[in-house]
Amino acid sequence: MKASASDQRQIVGVARLDQETSALNHKAQTLAEHALLASLTTKSHNARDLRIGAQTELSDVKRELLRAEADVEQIVSRITRDEARLNGGSASPKELGQLQHEVGTLGVRRAELEEVELEVMMRIDEINSRITELSAQEAAFATEIADLEIRKENALAAFNTELESIAKERAVALSTVAPDFIALYEKIRTSNNGTGAAALIAGTCNGCHLS
Repeated sequence: MKASASDQRQIVGVARLDQETSALNHKAQTLAEHALLASLTTKSHNARDLRIGAQTELSDVKRELLRAEADVEQIVSRITRDEARLNGGSASPKELGQLQHEVGTLGVRRAELEEVELEVMMRIDEINSRITELSAQEAAFATEIADLEIRKENALAAFNTELESIAKERAVALSTVAPDFIALYEKIRTSNNGTGAAALIAGTCNGCHLS
């Protein structure tokens, strides 16, 4: 197809604009914020999952504490009852001996159960500390993610402003070009990795670099 010199100049200008558009789109797609956001989101999700796991563990350990407390209360109740009988003066010497032995045995058992209860309470404290730390991590990640989202959106908005300006300039440039020549350019551009035309300077093609 034979195109006028004016149309050729306009198409070469359009090709330059299209290259700028491709470069801007590539920059928008490869913003550092994209990778940072993906990494922080993964870390945030990991912290969330660990926190949820810790909260589930806390619920289980709290039930364990309730059982330990109930066991201690049961032993204390039996000791109180036996001591009341010991101090009541109605038990026979044989019963007194049995009660004293039982109170001693129950006292040992009470100490063991209270030790278990203390260990469970310490586990609860450790889990609560872990939950607090993980919640703080989540909050920190959320703040970082929010800041990155703003930076990303601002960068993309700047790219979009440039792209809109280029699109307007492109439309103006094409407004005077023959439709058939535009169609040919678009066809070549589609099949040539986005390059549809290039200026010939000193006998060399600026697009393919061939002489």
